[in-house]
Amino acid sequence: MIAETDIAALSVPEQIWLWLRVNMVEIAGAFAVLVIGLLIASFVSRWVERTLTKSPRFDQTIAAFLSNLVKYALWALVLVTVLSQFGVETTSILAALGGLALAVGLALQGTLSNVASGVMILVQKPFKVGEAISVNEFTAVVQQIGLFTTELKQFDGLFVMVPNSELWNQPIVNLHRHPTRRFELIVGIGYDDSMEQARKELLALAEADERVLDDPAPQAFVNSLDDSSVGIGLRVWCATGDYMAVSWDLTEKAKARFDAVGLNIPFPQREVTMKAA
Repeated sequence: MIAETDIAALSVPEQIWLWLRVNMVEIAGAFAVLVIGLLIASFVSRWVERTLTKSPRFDQTIAAFLSNLVKYALWALVLVTVLSQFGVETTSILAALGGLALAVGLALQGTLSNVASGVMILVQKPFKVGEAISVNEFTAVVQQIGLFTTELKQFDGLFVMVPNSELWNQPIVNLHRHPTRRFELIVGIGYDDSMEQARKELLALAEADERVLDDPAPQAFVNSLDDSSVGIGLRVWCATGDYMAVSWDLTEKAKARFDAVGLNIPFPQREVTMKAA
């Protein structure tokens, strides 16, 4: 046993060499724990990523995020174990790490909210890349889903980046999730025109269009009695990919057909009666 006075008389390099000789076993054990722990952390993180990637419920992005989370947690465990080999009090270290995590969490509250929302979007899949959605004032096609933001492309070509927390906390309308979609057209005719003929003409247009589905069958009906016209409605179902083209074509053909058969589409009129004072 070397006395403290003898150690104090040694130079700094000699003190370091003495400490290494005395703690050789602890150093070797700590190095072994460090190497083996890092290898195990790397293996477990890769295993988690491969397992999650095989599941259809987990996106590649969230699989990578969770695997990295597991890896960093194992790194922290290895670090605490290594320090404990040298007699460091791990309780204080864990308390310090907990306080640091709390401070970081409070500082990055908004960012962590976006991450949590991004994870929920990737797990629940209210929309996927390539689908069109309507949320808030945006109606656009999803280009990329990240952990912090989602990138959208509007139909006019404009780029939109939305924080995930704003998407997750709002009602989302997915325009492409279901394979079929209903289109409704309302055309006004004059009060002197035949409602039955108008319904028949609209149904004939729907039956002549191959993109209109037979089931559910097209419907024509009187929708409203307005101030200057009678609203005749047409409801048809089509494939979601054909929706825009069907809506444009049926609207144009309805106007042309009504003109051809003499059904008027009146514009708003107001009759003013003047009374003498």
